[in-house]
Amino acid sequence: MTYFQFFAQNKRWLIGGFLLTFFSSFGQTFFISLSGGAIREEYGLSNGEWGILYMVATLASALTLPFLGRIVDLISVSRTIVIVTPALALACLLMGLNQSIIVLGLILYALRLFGQGMLTHISMTAMGRWYSAQRGRAVSVAVVGHQGGEATLPIIFVFALYVMGWRETWIVSAGVLVFVALPVTYWLMKLERVPTAAEDAEAAVHAVRDWSRAEVLRDPLFYGLLIAVLGPSFIGTTLFFHQDYLIELRGWDKLQFSASFAVMAIMTFVFALIAGQLVDHYSAVKLLPTFLLPLAASCFAMWAIEPIWGSYVFMALMGISYGFSSTLFGALWPEVYGVKHLGGIRAITIAFMVFGTALGPGLTGYLIDFGISYPLQIFTMGIYCLAASVVMLFVSRRIAQRQRTEASV
Repeated sequence: MTYFQFFAQNKRWLIGGFLLTFFSSFGQTFFISLSGGAIREEYGLSNGEWGILYMVATLASALTLPFLGRIVDLISVSRTIVIVTPALALACLLMGLNQSIIVLGLILYALRLFGQGMLTHISMTAMGRWYSAQRGRAVSVAVVGHQGGEATLPIIFVFALYVMGWRETWIVSAGVLVFVALPVTYWLMKLERVPTAAEDAEAAVHAVRDWSRAEVLRDPLFYGLLIAVLGPSFIGTTLFFHQDYLIELRGWDKLQFSASFAVMAIMTFVFALIAGQLVDHYSAVKLLPTFLLPLAASCFAMWAIEPIWGSYVFMALMGISYGFSSTLFGALWPEVYGVKHLGGIRAITIAFMVFGTALGPGLTGYLIDFGISYPLQIFTMGIYCLAASVVMLFVSRRIAQRQRTEASV
């Protein structure tokens, strides 16, 4: 079955999954950081102080996710959307109206929890549970909603800053969530998909037992997998969060740099779809040792290339790695730990990813204030990716061996 045939037969749910990840952009770092400079100026914050505030808010959201994320196992996807989307819209509205730095921290917490955390979690859990044999393709279509947001929203937001101002842009964002995102995604996901008998029969050949959350937390290989999971979230969030500082450091034009997001989005889109095919053909586990290598190359490119075209090289390489990782992570957890408790397990993994997104801006912002070269920090991130790839080679072999042993019992 080709991608076009697959999409035609499943367009309702795939579009719904895509839109959920697209609208999660309002709580993603790349979107929040577009007004980061204005927020720092408005509230009188240094790079380090802004980074610490963002880190604390994101850490709080990461601690909340394992508890709130289980809701997807308890109620329907559509009902979860009705709870989460208005909460995210309220946070956007308050961002445009707020004057208090304390409330700013609470707003950031809500944006990260309901946007980056829950909307993405709802989409990926639905795709992992509703699809079995074609899970890689389903995840790859839904997950590129992130890239749809990254390709379009930075340019729209920068234009809106000139027309309306940053506060008014956040208020309009709240309206988009309430009057567009909520009714459309609710309608699309209200009818839940049930895998066909043929799909279930094909998936049964590669079926794994359903792990509980407690069993997953006792599994040493789970923490090995987290080494890979934390890399893209830490690095991507750090670079997007401090993009204003990087632009100032390199003397780049902000509009030219914002256009490089489209390059990353295109590459991520293409390689997410490629990864979907590869996951369905080989398995997510077998692809683990490779997906961080382009991210390592992107870090080295950003460290070494100072002209503005270097940002496009960096974004292209990052897009390759993000395309693979976004599809890979969506398919990996049900492939390794089953689907019965998928909502709760994914909530834990997303919490760790959000922890990485929290740690990055705060740590690097502190190091910047302390005088540590930001390009040197980026170079070190590339070294981490290489080391993590070696670890994934060992972890993937151990998981494959364990699954063969369980299948033979």
